[in-house]
Amino acid sequence: MAGIMLAATACSPSADATSGRVVRVIDGDTVVVDIANVETTVRLLNVDTPETKHPDKAVECFGPEATEFLQTTLPAGTEVGLDFDVEREDQYGRTLAAVFLEDRTLVNAEIARRGLGSAVLFEPNEKYYEAVRTAQGEAQEAELGVFGVESGCTLPAEVEAAVDSLTAALAQPAASTSAAAGASVAALATALAAAEALHASLTTAEKSVRWAALGAAGTTALAASLMKSIDSGRGELAKLEKEESRLKTAEADAAREAAEAAKREAARVAAEAEKRRLAAEAAAAAAAAAAQAEAAQRAAEAAAAAEAERIRNLPAPAPYIPPAPVPAPAPAPYIPPAPAPAPPAEQNPYPGYNGPRCYAPGGKTWKPCP
Repeated sequence: MAGIMLAATACSPSADATSGRVVRVIDGDTVVVDIANVETTVRLLNVDTPETKHPDKAVECFGPEATEFLQTTLPAGTEVGLDFDVEREDQYGRTLAAVFLEDRTLVNAEIARRGLGSAVLFEPNEKYYEAVRTAQGEAQEAELGVFGVESGCTLPAEVEAAVDSLTAALAQPAASTSAAAGASVAALATALAAAEALHASLTTAEKSVRWAALGAAGTTALAASLMKSIDSGRGELAKLEKEESRLKTAEADAAREAAEAAKREAARVAAEAEKRRLAAEAAAAAAAAAAQAEAAQRAAEAAAAAEAERIRNLPAPAPYIPPAPVPAPAPAPYIPPAPAPAPPAEQNPYPGYNGPRCYAPGGKTWKPCP
C-alpha cells in the first residue's frame, strides 16, 4: 500500500487500506481527508465523541475539547493511513475508517485514551472496538475527560456536585424560626429535585457519550451512590417540614399572646394617660384659681396703696374750732287743753216722737218701731 504503513496490531489491515491527506476536522470523530484527490468525509470507527454540531442537540460535555484534540492531532495537510471494516459507509454516506498517524498511532484509540470519547460497537464493524475500549479503560482509571470530576459537566462530577449539595443542605443548623426552617426546607427540596432528576437520567440510560463511556455498570454504581444521599435527604426533608409546621404554630400562638399583651398594655397606658390628663387639668384649675386669687390680692393691695396715696396727698386740715355752745330754749308755759266740745245733740227726724226706736244697720239712722 502506498503512503503510511498501518500499525502492526491484532487487527490486520484490510485489502483496500489506503492513505490520504487531512483537509479539515469537522468535530471530535469526523474529519475530511483528501483520498486520491477526492475530499472524503471520514467517520472514525468504534469511537464516539460528544456532540458539537448536531442540529437537534446542545453542545455536549467535552465536545469542544474532543474537536480541539483532533484538530491538534490532525492539522490540515497531515498524512494519515486509513483502514476499513465490513461496512465501508454509515447511513449518512460517511466513510467509516480507522485513522493512523505516520508513527502508527491509532487516532481512534487516542481519543478514548484522553477521556474525550467512548468505545462504540455498531456491528458488524468491530475490528477496532477492543483497541478503543482498552484505551477508554485507561482514561477511566485515570479519571480523565468524561470520567473525571474536575469538570462540572461529567456524570461523575454532576453526581458529586449533587451529593455535595444534598450534604450541605442536610448540614444546615437547627432552625429557631419558621422562616429559617422554611428556607432549609426550600434549599433541601431544591437539592433533592436536582438529585432526583439526575438519578432519573442515570437510570433511564440517557443517550450521550458521557453515559455510554461509563456504561451500564458505571452509571448503576453512580445511581446507587446518589440514591443513598437522596434517601437521607427525603427523610430529613420530612423532619424539616414537621419542624417548620411546629414553629409556625408556636409563632402564631406567641403572636396572638403578644397581641393580647399589647392590647392590655395599650389599655393600661391609655388609663395612665387619662389619669395624668385629669391630674393636669386639676393642677391647671388650681393654678388658675391661685393666680386669680393672687391677682385679686394684688389688685386690692394696689387699691389700698392708691387710697393711701390719695389720702397722703390731701391738703392739711384746718385747725379744729369747736362750735359755740347753743343755749337751751326756755320752756313754754303750760297751757291746759281746752275741754272737748260736747257732742252735738241727736237730731230727731220725727219731731215730737219719743217712743221706741228701730235703728238701721250701723246704728246711725232709726225710725219709730211699729
